[in-house]
Amino acid sequence: MSLIVSAFASGLLFGLGLIVSEMVIPAKVLAFLDVFGDWDPSLAFVMGGAVVVSWLGYVMAKRRGAPLFAPRLEIPLRRDVDLRLIGGAALFGVGWGLAGLCPGPALTALVFGPWQVFAFVAAMIAGMALFRLVPDDWPQVTFRRNAPVVDG
Repeated sequence: MSLIVSAFASGLLFGLGLIVSEMVIPAKVLAFLDVFGDWDPSLAFVMGGAVVVSWLGYVMAKRRGAPLFAPRLEIPLRRDVDLRLIGGAALFGVGWGLAGLCPGPALTALVFGPWQVFAFVAAMIAGMALFRLVPDDWPQVTFRRNAPVVDG
């Protein structure tokens, strides 16, 4: 139960942070990406703050030997850069640049967002559903791994 409560509290804090920093407003994000026009650097400060908080969480969990509400700390072990990583990052970046939204802010913006946010989230869910329809033996998706299950 504590894992569910901590996940809910973390998501709520994340969502509130997105709202306060105005990262749920696509025009704000697009202004950050417009480095040759009316550039708004505030997103860099939001990302920098998020990196610092995440780093502090990892440091604290490493010192304790485990997170507060999970049996062990899951740290990614892969360090290689492959075409799958580059392609996924490029696809994410293109989508972010076109819509001014990524999944977290889009879900947060559902509370008050215009119809375009609902269209974005519907397209995002459709893309996830389509990916699940791809056969497991299809060569392009043999990299798919199941996420580890963490008991709480």
